[in-house]
Amino acid sequence: MINCRKQRFQPRSHSALRRRQQLIQRLCIVGGLSIFILILIFPSWRAAVLGTLSFGLLSSTDDFEQLETVRYYDLSNFQGTARGWEREERVLLCTPLRDASSHLPMFFSHLRNFTYPHHLIDLAFLVSDSKDDTLESLTRMLEELQNDPDPKQPYGEISVIEKDFGQKVNQDVESRHGFAAQASRRKLMAQARNWLLSATLRPTHSWVYWRDADVETAPFTILEDLMRHNKDVIVPNVWRPLPDWLGGEQPYDLNSWQESETALALADTLDEDAVIVEGYAEYATWRPHLAYLRDPYGDPDMEMDIDGVGGVSILAKAKVFRSGVHFPAFSFEKHAETEAFGKMAKRMKFSVVGLPHYTIWHLYEPSLEDIRHMEEMERERNAREAEEKEKVERAKFVQEHFKDPKAEWEKDGKAIQDILNKDKQKEQQVDNQNQPRAAGEGQGQPQQPAPPQRPQPEPVPKQPQAPAAEAPKQGGQGR
Repeated sequence: MINCRKQRFQPRSHSALRRRQQLIQRLCIVGGLSIFILILIFPSWRAAVLGTLSFGLLSSTDDFEQLETVRYYDLSNFQGTARGWEREERVLLCTPLRDASSHLPMFFSHLRNFTYPHHLIDLAFLVSDSKDDTLESLTRMLEELQNDPDPKQPYGEISVIEKDFGQKVNQDVESRHGFAAQASRRKLMAQARNWLLSATLRPTHSWVYWRDADVETAPFTILEDLMRHNKDVIVPNVWRPLPDWLGGEQPYDLNSWQESETALALADTLDEDAVIVEGYAEYATWRPHLAYLRDPYGDPDMEMDIDGVGGVSILAKAKVFRSGVHFPAFSFEKHAETEAFGKMAKRMKFSVVGLPHYTIWHLYEPSLEDIRHMEEMERERNAREAEEKEKVERAKFVQEHFKDPKAEWEKDGKAIQDILNKDKQKEQQVDNQNQPRAAGEGQGQPQQPAPPQRPQPEPVPKQPQAPAAEAPKQGGQGR
C-alpha cells in the first residue's frame, strides 16, 4: 500500500512568486538609484523629494508649509556648481548705471544674445546720480525685452533701484580716470554695489554676475565659460580697441593683479585711509597685471591666481557674499571697491582667479588728449583735401586758358621746318633755271680745255704812299 498523504501535504515550489519578488526588488533598486541621481543633478528638488518619500518623518519643513507667508530655503542647494545651466542654478546679474543712456542699446543687445537660459537669470539695476534719461530708457527697453514674442528672450525677476550717492565726479574719461578723484570715487562706487547687492540677492541665487554697461564685445557664452571653472570669484581679461594711430588696442582693466612685495612695502608707508590705485605713476607697485599677460593665441581656459579684481565683469558664487565678503567703501588693506573685494575674498580663503587669455573688449572712449589729436588730424586732412582740390582747379584753369607749351613748340618747329623746305625748293628752282641759260651761251664756240693753272705768287703788300696835295675846291663836280 502506497502512502500518498505525506506527498500531498508537502510544500510545493513557488517559482513564479520568487520571480515576482525579484522583479519588485530590482524595480525598487532602480527607482532608488534614479531618485538619488535626480537629487544630485537637481539639488533644488531635494527638499520636495525627501519630504514626499519620508511622509514628513525626515522633513522639518512641514510646520512651515502649513503657513502661506513662510518660505523655507535650504542654502546647501544653492552653492553653485560647474554646470549650473544644466542644474537650473539661478544667476543674479547686477549692473550699476549712471548717465548710461547711450550705452543701453549695446547692453541690451548683449542680454538678448546670452546663451545661458534667460529664465534662470534675474536682472538688477541701480540708477544713481544720473543727469540723462537713463531710467526712462531702461524702463522702455526692459518692457520691449520682456514682451518679446520669442519665448527664450524674457528674463526672470527684474529689479530697478534708484538711489543717489552724491557722486560729483563727471562721467567723462578725464574725470573718471583722473588720479585725484580715484579714492573718493571708488568708495562711492563700493556703496552703490553694496546697496544693489543687498537689495536684490535672493536665497535662490547660486551665482552673482557683475557686468558694466559699456562692454562692447564679449562672448555670448561668457556665463557658461566662466562658470565651468567652478571658482568662487573669476574674472576675464579686459582690453579696449584703439584707433590705428594709437596702436589698435590697449589693456583696459588694470585692477586685476597679483600682489607684489613692492606694493606691500608701499602700503606700509601710507596713511590708514589711503587707497592704492593701479595704473598711475603716483603708486609704482610693480604688480603682475592680468591684462599685460594676455596672449591672443593662448589657451582661454588658463587660470591665474590673483589678489585684486576689476569690476568690468565678475562672476562670483552667491555664498561668497552670504559669507560676508562685500565691496569695502573704506580703505581695506589700502584698497577699496573691487580690488578690496578681491583681497577680502582671499583673506576668507575663497578662490580668486583670472583668465589672462580669455578677453572681452571695453568700449573705446577718447580722452581729451585723444580728442585734441583727432581734431588736429581732421584739420590736416581737410587742409590736404583743400590743397588737392585747389591743384585740380588750377590745372583745369591752365588747361582751359593756356595752350600746351610743348604743343606750341612742336607747332612752331613744324612751321620753321616748312619755311626752310620752301626756301630750299626756291633755291633749287633758281638753280634749275640758271643751268639751261649757261648752256645756251656756250653753244657757238667750241669748248677749249682750260689751261692748267699756275700757282699765283703771293701778293706783295703795298707800301703806304704820302698823301697827295688837296685839290682846290670848285663850285661843281663833274663825273
